[in-house]
Amino acid sequence: MKKLLGLAAATAVAALALTACSSGSGDAGTSASPSAPASSADNSSRSITLWLAGGDTPDELRTYLKDTFKAKTGATLAIEEQSWGDLLTKLTTALPDAENTPDVVELGNTQAPTFTNVGAFADVSDMYEELGGAKLLQSFVEAGSVDGKQYALPYYFGSRYMFVRKDVWKEAGVETPTTLDEFNSAVAAIAADNPRDIKNFSGFFIGGQDWRNGISWIFANGGDLAKKVDGQWQSTLADANSLKGLAQLQAIYRTASNAPADAKDQSPWLYINDTDAITDANGEVTGKTSLAAATIMAPGWAHWSIGDLKKVDGKDTREWNPEKFGTMVLPGNDGKPAPVFAGGSNIGISATSKNQDLARELMRIIFSAEYQQKLGGAGLGPANSDYVSALGDDEFAQALIASASNSKLTPAAPGWAAVESAQLMEEFFGKVRDASDLAALAAEYDAKITPLLNQQ
Repeated sequence: MKKLLGLAAATAVAALALTACSSGSGDAGTSASPSAPASSADNSSRSITLWLAGGDTPDELRTYLKDTFKAKTGATLAIEEQSWGDLLTKLTTALPDAENTPDVVELGNTQAPTFTNVGAFADVSDMYEELGGAKLLQSFVEAGSVDGKQYALPYYFGSRYMFVRKDVWKEAGVETPTTLDEFNSAVAAIAADNPRDIKNFSGFFIGGQDWRNGISWIFANGGDLAKKVDGQWQSTLADANSLKGLAQLQAIYRTASNAPADAKDQSPWLYINDTDAITDANGEVTGKTSLAAATIMAPGWAHWSIGDLKKVDGKDTREWNPEKFGTMVLPGNDGKPAPVFAGGSNIGISATSKNQDLARELMRIIFSAEYQQKLGGAGLGPANSDYVSALGDDEFAQALIASASNSKLTPAAPGWAAVESAQLMEEFFGKVRDASDLAALAAEYDAKITPLLNQQ
């Protein structure tokens, strides 16, 4: 059994450092007891804590978890929400502390490899088939696995797809693309045509540092961010296929997008709405959004922020207008959906939890048909493919399911969280547009990223 000696949070200039020490076992975490919990009467004085990241899990689902857990076990479930910005720091402090650890934890899918590789989560391999097995989203399963054992399973998935101004595309006389090359040409043509003569107009708005969307072009050309060679992870930005995707992205930056070089992936929907005054609850004008892009790429939930400005209960809101707005899955080179970055979370049991039995019961509830369907009803992609129909059949659900069908995650390297913490991806992508030698730039950052990937 591994004992966690420490998990040090990343600083602004240093990578996330996570250390663990083995007492003779090669396991990445503690194997939880498969025994059932005591009877409900015996559990009346017991409680466990679930950490949820951000506000994606709605109150209705939280109430369901607490009520169902109480009815099933007799124990109490406390749910605590942690902000995404503080999550890494809090996890590194809390998970090794048996007295204060949360019992069950939601964390980002890109964060899962770092924590599973240092033994932060209990081994739930014996529950894997019971909780869904092969029907669970396998890229997320891989992110939470070490040496063929499962530690953090998928919680929900989201995916990125295109939101378009159908009216502007029509005015530019551009057809819906069916391949990635056609998409690249289409957004460049729309930018050149600029049918409404809009200042700083983008056929496709993608920020210079928006690597989470930009990596789709690397993936679509058969490239990747890193690979494992002889047991060690290596950054692969300078590989031939990765460079081909980066060259396409550079062309988009130069011919289709007027997004700032330092823009990330926050709030691209601001550029696809018509110019309208936005007011606060007191009726004060707080700003304006202006149509400055014919196309954006964003997670599916962005559709709530896109549309015509309407007053609802005295407040400004956006109402989807299908005559103006539409969705589109980014096509790959083969005409199938391009491999876009999959958003979403993993969930696991803390290896130091003193309530392994109850934590496992909560996992059974989370992966039950009832809860998986509730996730879909809330617009979150269910972890189990049997229940994706719960998302519905509108254009947003169809785009989410299609874009997720070929989605990919960041590398399951133990030090990937260190790469993100150091913001090396933002730094690299921010230089792509103006790079005169993409291969040299990629090689430079491969040299910076590779040492961090293997950090434990």
